[in-house]
Amino acid sequence: MTPDLPRLAAVAVGMLVAMALPSGAAQCERVDHDGQGYVLCQVEAAQEPALRLFQDGPDGAPLRNFANVRRTLDAGQTLSFAMNAGMFHADYRPVGLLVVDGVELSPIVTGASRDNFGMLPNGVFCTGGAQPFQVIESVSFAETRPDCRLASQSGPMLVIDGDLHPRFLADSDSRYIRNGVGVSPDGQTAWFAISNRPVTFHEFGRFFRDGLGVRDALYFDGSISRLYAPSVNRADFGRSMGPIIGLVE
Repeated sequence: MTPDLPRLAAVAVGMLVAMALPSGAAQCERVDHDGQGYVLCQVEAAQEPALRLFQDGPDGAPLRNFANVRRTLDAGQTLSFAMNAGMFHADYRPVGLLVVDGVELSPIVTGASRDNFGMLPNGVFCTGGAQPFQVIESVSFAETRPDCRLASQSGPMLVIDGDLHPRFLADSDSRYIRNGVGVSPDGQTAWFAISNRPVTFHEFGRFFRDGLGVRDALYFDGSISRLYAPSVNRADFGRSMGPIIGLVE
């Protein structure tokens, strides 16, 4: 696969920008699994209230990037880390369910489609409900309608009750820089991860299942994946994003 030189250059420049930014308290670190490198950001149950989903600014327009997200913060607040948190339409509106502070901004979608979002089963990342963090399969979510303070739907699911998604191929040649979220079996920890280099779905799913021991994990994206994490000198920029999730402290 031909390297994505413009994106790699953007990441490199973003790292230089991040070096001038204050370091947050989020537990972000560089880790390796099975020959691939990732940045992993860990959020514990006590930090759940500080987790935020960003979509629109005060003017009602999509925020689209980390710089605009930071401009919405109150004085004294710090964005410890952030990443894109789901797929979106051409106008940057979410494709599926989006719940921000208990308010549903976009409805759940349960049908299959030819794109990654519709590679069923897909799922919903939910916080602040029966457990601090959950990844729930979309049809089950639509049937049970669990309470969530924050929720973002995306797809496909990477890990489903301890198994990799059935359509993932060990010998796939489809590689992208990918990001997603996994939840500890007890629902007390959420891990947000992005690959350093292009990886397959199978490699990314194994990182969550085998490297982190999660039983449920959700793919966020792989064509526009971006990370803001001053603690590891990352402030990616490039194509605009739809929903963005971040820890505000």
